[in-house]
Amino acid sequence: MRNLSKFIYTRLLGWKLVGVFPTDPKYIVAVVPHTSWLDFFIGILVRSISGESINFVGKKELFTPLTSWFFKGLGGAPIDRSGNKGSVESMVAVFEAHEKFRIALAPEGTRKKVSKLRTGFYHIAKKAHVPIVPVSFDYGNKKVVVHPIFNTTVNEKKDFEFLEQLFKGVEGYALDKSF
Repeated sequence: MRNLSKFIYTRLLGWKLVGVFPTDPKYIVAVVPHTSWLDFFIGILVRSISGESINFVGKKELFTPLTSWFFKGLGGAPIDRSGNKGSVESMVAVFEAHEKFRIALAPEGTRKKVSKLRTGFYHIAKKAHVPIVPVSFDYGNKKVVVHPIFNTTVNEKKDFEFLEQLFKGVEGYALDKSF
């Protein structure tokens, strides 16, 4: 499967993978920009090529009786984003319950245009004491960049300035929605 994914990703689609995922047992993969449903398929190919076990969450509406088997089979878990249901605490509990757990999240929280990243992924990392692996999906240059591992500090403002700077100018599938 890994070779097939690599063939599709590099030969058929013409994309490059820059960087490598760490072998650490726990981390959050922060993928930016998230502008299209096509990001999901690029992410699945990259995960397969990397050989690393990385799960993902999706809005609960994606996990219908018809599609739930598909998304769960690919490592997905539904998340209810309505109201304040304590998603940060729920995710921290998942990290604490597993010896090995990596989760891919879209820090923008939507496929719409945003000017700032949401903070949930950061607070999960901080409370679970796990690093963040920033990843850029650059459709303009047809490459996915796995940036070096990032550990949160006591200065949230500076941390976000650093993280947001990594993603400035990266072109998503929908250019007008890019971060």
